[in-house]
Amino acid sequence: MRIRPASPVTRTLLGLAVTVPVALGLVAPAAEAAPDTDAAPDTAATARARVPLTIGHRGVPVQAPENTLASIDRAARLGVGWVENDVQRTKDGKLVVIHDTTLTRTTDVKKRFPGRAPWKVGDFTLAEIRKLDAGSWFDRRFAGERVPTLDSYLRRVDHNRQKLLLEVKAPELYPGIERQLVAELRRTGWLDRRHVGGRLVVQSFDAASLKTFHGLRPDVKTGFLGAPKPAELRDYAKFADQINPDHKKVDAAWVRSVHAVKGPHGRRLEVSAWTVDDPDRAVALAHLGVDAIITNAPHVIADALEEDAEGPLTLADVPDAA
Repeated sequence: MRIRPASPVTRTLLGLAVTVPVALGLVAPAAEAAPDTDAAPDTAATARARVPLTIGHRGVPVQAPENTLASIDRAARLGVGWVENDVQRTKDGKLVVIHDTTLTRTTDVKKRFPGRAPWKVGDFTLAEIRKLDAGSWFDRRFAGERVPTLDSYLRRVDHNRQKLLLEVKAPELYPGIERQLVAELRRTGWLDRRHVGGRLVVQSFDAASLKTFHGLRPDVKTGFLGAPKPAELRDYAKFADQINPDHKKVDAAWVRSVHAVKGPHGRRLEVSAWTVDDPDRAVALAHLGVDAIITNAPHVIADALEEDAEGPLTLADVPDAA
């Protein structure tokens, strides 16, 4: 979607009629004042002025194998400040970063362990998973890339000065993983004020798991993956700061409904939409008022959003304009 430039007269009229506040990224950290959710909802014009945060889905998987250290390193070189990952547990109780609950798609496990079908993550020890090649499936240049432990991943994100959207993947398969995750985050320094204040969000599709995590560390920002009905949002707001939907579920009315509700930290709920690789769709979501966009191509999407934000305002951006 590209917006046709307005005429000088139109821009002058719009300037008199509309005031457009600018808010970059997600809402203010805890140290700043909470937004007034009793105020009038955002209009299309104010939504356009807000540049959503761009989050690298599993790093930059269009350029490097997903959920690997190579992927987040590539994100860092491209200037991607936020990355997303997926955390699961091995047979011997170690936390590793991988998306699928089986090892087949992104490693050479069938070759290494041909008799171990169905090759579930939880059926292999960390020592066995460390033997797997997690890069060659993507490109031979990444041969020898490994499935990272959460420990090594957290340390690399810190080294890269990045921020993390951490997904607890399939927690029903790993009883007690929430408490273990808290312990790992604490051990690696990710529960200090600096990280909790603006560098970490924990999310899940599993509401019960997210409630458990929130109960253990209510100071950590959390996100529910899904698109609850507006009438259900206040229940989710008891334990989630974000409502993070499939982008196909998003429309302007739903975003307004989410933003009208305050989460557990007294600030309005945020919306991080996934997984968006089309620049025009990303721009459309920005106009709908989403707070962040999760994408496999964060460098491409960020450029499109910035280009759109720098363009002129037109009548198309003003509600009920005709």
